[in-house]
Amino acid sequence: QVQLVETGGGLVQAGGSLRLSCAASGRTFSTYSMGWFRQAPGKEREFVAALGWSSSNTYYTDSVKGRFTISRDNAKNTVYLQMNSLKPEDTAVYYCAASRTMGPIRNAPAYTDWGQGTQVTVSS
Repeated sequence: QVQLVETGGGLVQAGGSLRLSCAASGRTFSTYSMGWFRQAPGKEREFVAALGWSSSNTYYTDSVKGRFTISRDNAKNTVYLQMNSLKPEDTAVYYCAASRTMGPIRNAPAYTDWGQGTQVTVSS
């Protein structure tokens, strides 16, 4: 099991950028694939991006391709989500999640550990 803590959310104008960080506890971080999900008010949680053991293996939902980048630093037990060209429809609570698989994985049920979430609000 791994504990996850997200930081970096906030209020930003449309077109701006934010970088979310997710710090993981434990010594086996490199053996987890990681994902970012988000949930907007009144909507179901949706997949955003995923990263496997190898940083070269990534998945993105279509709406964020070319704008968001997921990456990891195993030395710091941290996964990042760089978000550029933000849009009001990106407003949501963003969650990171960990899966004891090679990954990357889009499906939420495959993730066993979740952070508490960080709010991202994009104003128009």
